[in-house]
Amino acid sequence: MAQKTVVVQVSPARARDLERRLTERAFTFRSAPHALLSAKGEGVVATLYTSGKLVVQGEDPESFLLSFVDGAIPQPRKESAAATGAPQLTGEAVVGSDESGKGDYFGPLVVAAVRLDPELERKLAGGEVRDCKQMTDEAVLRVGAALRTHVPNAVVRLDPPEYNAEHARVKNLNPLLASLHAKAIAQLASPGMHVVVDQFGNASLLENALRGLDVRLEQRPRAEEILVVAAASVLARAEFLVAMRELSEAWALELAKGAGHPVDQAARRFVALHGADKLGQVAKLHFKNTQKLGLGGAR
Repeated sequence: MAQKTVVVQVSPARARDLERRLTERAFTFRSAPHALLSAKGEGVVATLYTSGKLVVQGEDPESFLLSFVDGAIPQPRKESAAATGAPQLTGEAVVGSDESGKGDYFGPLVVAAVRLDPELERKLAGGEVRDCKQMTDEAVLRVGAALRTHVPNAVVRLDPPEYNAEHARVKNLNPLLASLHAKAIAQLASPGMHVVVDQFGNASLLENALRGLDVRLEQRPRAEEILVVAAASVLARAEFLVAMRELSEAWALELAKGAGHPVDQAARRFVALHGADKLGQVAKLHFKNTQKLGLGGAR
């Protein structure tokens, strides 16, 4: 059954009653940014934010509301980008960031951040900006170039040689992502500003990386449904595509995107042309694609 999301507004009294009921039913509680509580159980995840907004996600959120939040009135909810292709607006000054290249064997890891105020949001609304995964490469490059010119942005890029050195040091992708997101966000965000990031890894990684900026950080799944994060996704992907084109031209070989069979073929051609010792100039060596070449670990 497909996952559904329902949003309701609850009073402080109902919030206290909800926590009591969930505790009695042995829900598992966990932390969430800007949330009074977040609990998982009986097929749903329910998160109550400090604003009084309760977000329930699962196969049957309506049954949860009937059982645990008597009389709650669902709020009108904008259709998601996945449903309509139209990202949501926030109506406030906001910074969003997103990454590209983390699942690609060749090319850099890129993070882009965008800052929008309500006026810029309105100008972009209804246009071509959406989650870059819903766009062709040609559209990403065209729209990305326009965004780079017309909206405040910051792009941080870790090319393969630097990426390989950093990954060999920390042995994990998520700390690298947190560091890049923090660098991009720090160039745009002011104290108290709302910052939205597509959730990855443990939330504390980015919270710690942004410590001292005094921003209202929101890490959420499918954050590209928010216009500012969708714009950041386009900028990050455009930078990644430009970098891939540069690498392909520099090494006289078309480097494939992703990490599938075409990438394995391109990697074999690269090694045949340039040697295994040069692979780290274009590829993320800890990927399994390297092992398939019979070269051992990172070089």
